[in-house]
Amino acid sequence: MKSFFKKLVSRVVRNDRLWKILDSTVIRASQYAELTRRADQQRVVIDPAIHKFFPDLRVEHGPFRGLKYPQAQSINSALFPKLLGSYERELEQILEKICRTKYSEIVDVGCAEGYYAVGLALRIPSAKVFAYDSDPAARAMCQELADLNGVRSRIAIGSFCDGETLQAIPFTRKGLIFSDCEGYEKELFTPEVVSFLSPHDVLIETHDLVDIEISQEIRRRFKTTHVITAVQSIDDITKAHTYSYEELRNHNLSSRKILLAEDRAVIQEWLFMTPRRKKR
Repeated sequence: MKSFFKKLVSRVVRNDRLWKILDSTVIRASQYAELTRRADQQRVVIDPAIHKFFPDLRVEHGPFRGLKYPQAQSINSALFPKLLGSYERELEQILEKICRTKYSEIVDVGCAEGYYAVGLALRIPSAKVFAYDSDPAARAMCQELADLNGVRSRIAIGSFCDGETLQAIPFTRKGLIFSDCEGYEKELFTPEVVSFLSPHDVLIETHDLVDIEISQEIRRRFKTTHVITAVQSIDDITKAHTYSYEELRNHNLSSRKILLAEDRAVIQEWLFMTPRRKKR
C-alpha cells in the first residue's frame, strides 16, 4: 500500500495540471488546518511569572504605555513583550503617526485579546473601534480589557469579519483598518473592498508563510489607491542584542532572547497604506 501511494504521489507531483489543482485545494487546506490546529493548541498564553516583572499588569513602555491587563494572559502571542512595550516595536513610528491622527472609526480584524483595539481606543479618543475575532475566548478577553481601561462604550466587538462586514462599517470621516488575520487578508481585501477603502488608512500584517503570494498580491491591489510603506519584522536574536529596557538590565543575552521573543517562524512584513492624493 505504501509503495502504491508513493508511486501515486510521484506521478502527481510531475503532472503540472494535477499539481496546480492539488496545491490550490487539498494542500492549501492542509496547511491552513495545521496552522489552525497549532494556533488552537497555543491560543491562550498564560505566564505565571509575569507578576514578578509587572506586578500591576500595566504596559510599561511604547505607544500603549499605561494599558492595564486584567490577568496574566494573552491570545496567540507572548504577553511579556506586550507588557514591556517591545511588542512589534518595528511599528512604533507608524503607530505614533496613527495615534496623532483623529480617526473617526478604527477596525481591528483579528483583535485577539484587544492589545491594539483597546490601546488605540485609549490613544485616539475621537474614534469608535470595531474589533473582530473568530475566537470566543479572544472576544471575551477583549471585552474585559476594554472594561478595565474604561473604553468599553467606544468598542463594538464582533466575530468573523469578511469583505461584506468591512463594507458595512459606518465610516463618518477618515478611518483606519488594522488587520492581522493570519493569512486571510488575501481573501478579505478583494479589489472591491480595496476600492471601498480608498479614502482610509490601512495597516496589514502579511502572512507569506501561509501563502507566499500574499504580500505581492496585497501590494498589487492597493498600489493605485494608496501609497505603500513596508516594514519588516526583526528576529528574536536581533532584539536580544539591540533592545534596551531597564527591566532587562540584569539579564544576559540568553534570558533577553527568551523574554523578548515573539516567536515568528519567518521574517514577516507589515504594509501601511495611506490614500493617494487625487489629481485636480
